[in-house]
Amino acid sequence: MSASDEALIKGLVQQAERAAAAGQREEANRLLARAAGLAPEHPLVLNARAIELLQQGNAAGARELLERATALEPRNPSLSLNLATALRALDLRDEEEMALQAVLVIEPRNLLALLQKAELLERRGKAKAAAKVYENALQTIPPGTRLPAALKDLIARAVDAVRRNDAALAAHIGEKSQGVRAQHSAAELDRAEHGLAAFLGTRRIYHPQPTFLHVPKLAALEFFPRTDFPWLAEFEAATHEIRAECEKVLREDAEGLVPYIDYPDGLPIDQWAELNKSRRWSAFFLWRDGKRIDEHADRCPRTASLLAKAPVSDVPGYGPTAFFSILDRKSHIPPHTGVTNSRLIVHLPLVVPPGCRFRVGSETRVWEEGKAWVFDDTIDHEAWNESDVPRAILIFDTWHPALNDGERALIRAAVPAIKDYYRDEVAISGSE
Repeated sequence: MSASDEALIKGLVQQAERAAAAGQREEANRLLARAAGLAPEHPLVLNARAIELLQQGNAAGARELLERATALEPRNPSLSLNLATALRALDLRDEEEMALQAVLVIEPRNLLALLQKAELLERRGKAKAAAKVYENALQTIPPGTRLPAALKDLIARAVDAVRRNDAALAAHIGEKSQGVRAQHSAAELDRAEHGLAAFLGTRRIYHPQPTFLHVPKLAALEFFPRTDFPWLAEFEAATHEIRAECEKVLREDAEGLVPYIDYPDGLPIDQWAELNKSRRWSAFFLWRDGKRIDEHADRCPRTASLLAKAPVSDVPGYGPTAFFSILDRKSHIPPHTGVTNSRLIVHLPLVVPPGCRFRVGSETRVWEEGKAWVFDDTIDHEAWNESDVPRAILIFDTWHPALNDGERALIRAAVPAIKDYYRDEVAISGSE
């Protein structure tokens, strides 16, 4: 068949399909009859005739046509998929499986073939195997994809099958590991528990995503063990004094509070649209970008003295940064990540009304006044204050404890050098 004849056949079949989809049955039959008159054994013609027979309930006739079509064009996944559908209607399960496998050999991520294979496994009583195939099918769908209405019930079925299988597997694991869990503390099992939860789909594993400098081979923990920061105890013991200093400066110097998010106009900052230049999330800085704000720090001598002794991340022009963070009533800090994992963030809660919580990665905690924690802010995190009054905490940065003296010295030298190189031509964000 010449290229022009091939193009003509394809064009007639496509027009027939569009006419049928529009409900123009007579026009569809006319176009298909013309194509069949030109090439009655063309695979596309055989396929179109088979689909018509399937719609009429003649699965056996459709099977015969589709077997001829696939023999002529074995690398066409649509033909094999339609053959599988005809075989399904005839309840020929072994043959249906072979047809579906033919599709998946050509297109391993073919959504329809995966869904139909999973349904076939369900009909064969293999619910666990079906769930794994359903899971593979769901993984082929990119986030945000708008699925055809005809697929919604199938996708819902797949989601339900995966969920039920995960729940059954979790129960099975729980039964088999009951003795181990009884012998070890939650802290001892934390990493393995997280891994199992991620495997079962109940938690995610988040990875550092610094917006500026990523130092590899550092422990990437959502919240770090208290034992890594023994000096936190002194801050906690001074909570009442620090809180009193915070409340005093806020009463006397409300103008000292500035919006924590303060990007210039014209930048693509969709996630910060509600908080940009807003005092709903405001800060009273004691240190900012490596510079001590004397007017503020001198008014908070107890807090300043503790910060002076802490292993803060001291990078000229960038660190340390220390401030009282005020999150207004009914406010939400959206998910975001920090600039570098070379330093971690300390929270010391000072005023925490009910309804305040904080998420880092897959772990959400509730602040407790006077109980500090340290976290990696290059892991996706967010905060809520759902109460009717503001929340206040002391925030400052500290070096990642795994960095040695040489690595810290190199970062102190290199980060200012990056800023110096670009000078006033490019804004380098290395602190927020």
